Amino acid sequence: MADGSLAQVATHAAPHNLDAEQALLGAILFDNETYNRITPKLQARHFYDPAHGRIFDACAAKIAVGSLADGVTLREQFTRDGGLAEIGGATYLLTLLENAARLTVHAQEYAELVYDLALRRELIRVGGEITDLAENPPDNADASDIIEEAERTLFSLAETGSSSSGLSPFSRALATSIEAAAAAYENKSDVSGLATGFMDLDQKLGGLHKSDLLILAARPSMGKSSLAVNIAYNVAYARLKAQREGFEEARNKGGVVAFFALEMSADQLAMRLLSDFTSIESDRIRRGKIEKHEYEKLAEASVELQALPLHIDDQGGISISALQARCRRMQRTTGLDLIVVDYLQLITASTRASSSGRVQEVSEITMGLKTLAKDLRVPVLALAQLSRAVEQRDDKRPQLSDLRESGSIEQDADVVMFIYREDYYLERQEPREGSEDHYDWQRRMDEARNTADVIIGKQRHGPIGTIKMHFDPRYTRFGNLSDRGQQRS
Repeated sequence: MADGSLAQVATHAAPHNLDAEQALLGAILFDNETYNRITPKLQARHFYDPAHGRIFDACAAKIAVGSLADGVTLREQFTRDGGLAEIGGATYLLTLLENAARLTVHAQEYAELVYDLALRRELIRVGGEITDLAENPPDNADASDIIEEAERTLFSLAETGSSSSGLSPFSRALATSIEAAAAAYENKSDVSGLATGFMDLDQKLGGLHKSDLLILAARPSMGKSSLAVNIAYNVAYARLKAQREGFEEARNKGGVVAFFALEMSADQLAMRLLSDFTSIESDRIRRGKIEKHEYEKLAEASVELQALPLHIDDQGGISISALQARCRRMQRTTGLDLIVVDYLQLITASTRASSSGRVQEVSEITMGLKTLAKDLRVPVLALAQLSRAVEQRDDKRPQLSDLRESGSIEQDADVVMFIYREDYYLERQEPREGSEDHYDWQRRMDEARNTADVIIGKQRHGPIGTIKMHFDPRYTRFGNLSDRGQQRS
């Protein structure tokens, strides 16, 4: 417990209720099915008495594998591992069972009380730490930094019941992995994560997975913002469509998206979506060069799209701590399934990291994005610029070393993807018309036109390789190559 909180609780004990803890444990020992009826949020660390936590943990472990957990089996286990004296001996287990039969109906109330008191104790501790931070701030930390740290800690407390989960047994991680594998098996699909809406990309990645940091990098004008917008739209629209069609498990279809447009304004992003959705060139929309029927089409599209679960933040130069705080707040209030950042190098780091150089600053940003993905258990798709080294090579296909400040980005990312459009470079190399070289150039242009390569240069959990996609610059739209030329319905 922090020194700041010690002063607050020095005159009285932290909130707890030993009678409720004893009653709950007695009810579980009397009837193991009681354990399955109480709140799953309750864990051993929530008990005030460490002995009670050990007994609860032992019960949970036995019940999870279908074994009996009662006074006899627990006495044998604690005798074997030398912990019997620590829990008060065999007589204490008998004490817990006294009057247990009439307490089982109230077990859920006892569990909620034990959990609530544990949260109050954590709040007192966190409050003391915040007070201490405010009175003795770290170097280069201002009030806004302290507020963001307080918000992060309180979010963690609200989500997990503890601001620091600490070490957890391997059995818990193993159970989570088996559940994920079972869900993927029952799904009977190549996509076990959040579908991007692009068939070949989903097949290669298996979708966008929880807790993953995905980097999408390219040189300017390659279409990385377009692909990010398309993915964000596809995920949000899949959720909207599922809700409208009345799917009970709509949360498994698409998701709520937070899009941090650090380069574009929210209006520009909306214009791209309208152009994509209606197949009307964004340039004509912006200049008002549209027909009456096209205007009516735009009006209908705006009504259709306004219900999208897509949230846009276009504040330029946002700090990594502010971005984290906004995402945590959004997950608490509206839910959150995907975070898109356009683009990584426009995020600012702390003053301390900035003063240590650009490499250290980018390192803090990528670590912050990866931490955010893990804390919120959502995929984070972050765009990144490539260095000019690409332009100086004959083969302009990007590679991992082309990432600006590539060390930290490559290290922290679970997936690194690049976009390469050969037609972009060919257009700038047109030979003299009528020459033999021009015929060869024209043939290559025809093959490359409106196609893009998405190169997976790193994938921590799967294969690398190249995916061919269709790209229509008129509507800034990517698509499956098999759907080339098709429009949205």
